[in-house]
Amino acid sequence: MLAESLALSALLFTIGVVGVLTRRNAIIIFMCVELMLNAVNLSFVALSRLYGATGQVFVIFVMTVAAAEAAVGLAIIIAIFRHRRSVNLEDINLLKG
Repeated sequence: MLAESLALSALLFTIGVVGVLTRRNAIIIFMCVELMLNAVNLSFVALSRLYGATGQVFVIFVMTVAAAEAAVGLAIIIAIFRHRRSVNLEDINLLKG
């Protein structure tokens, strides 16, 4: 059971990394980062069966950080969309006036 959970976690993390590296839409990149955080949560929970409840405590912290990141990240994406009318990262260059 542990090996299958860790393999699924590695697969989800790999999908997230590929999504971050290949996509240009800010919302999809944002969802891929969330997918990577959930993959780490899965591995923490799977390993907590061997090493005690410490992994589950880390999951609570990761979920808290993910919720804060979701709120701040979506606010930034909405602000950029209102200003530039696009969430495509190739169209966004905030250093130009």
